[in-house]
Amino acid sequence: MTTNRLIAAAVLAGAALLAPAASTSAAMAPQASADTVLPGYWEYTTSALGMRDTETKCVRPSEINRFFGGLSTRRWQCTYPVRQVGNGNARFEGVCEDRKGRRVNVRLQGPYAPENFRFTGGAQLARGTPYIPASITARRVAAQCPANAEYF
Repeated sequence: MTTNRLIAAAVLAGAALLAPAASTSAAMAPQASADTVLPGYWEYTTSALGMRDTETKCVRPSEINRFFGGLSTRRWQCTYPVRQVGNGNARFEGVCEDRKGRRVNVRLQGPYAPENFRFTGGAQLARGTPYIPASITARRVAAQCPANAEYF
């Protein structure tokens, strides 16, 4: 995996963790508020080192907490000792590690709303090196997922 893809993948994993955890119940329909992100069909664009990658995923109401509160991708397991989410803003600092033991420090922050968020910050490939600018922009494309959608 190239350095650009390594950073972009870590930023994607990290940014998903930045969004707030929402509480949902099978008996209650999700409602928009300043502290929730809604289920549905989401599109994410990550950018690092001039490289952009866009992906879409369907998130069920039962997956909101896992998706936005502790996502680990196929390649990255992330932990965030610094996690501040509320009033439409989020800030996270943590580490993402792949299966080969490669670690990337991640810092991201920015605004979120029930149907979108934009986090900017950076990824650090090695301790003591500068953070490389990175961002993720996400938007809820639809409340319902298309029949061929990839689920989270």
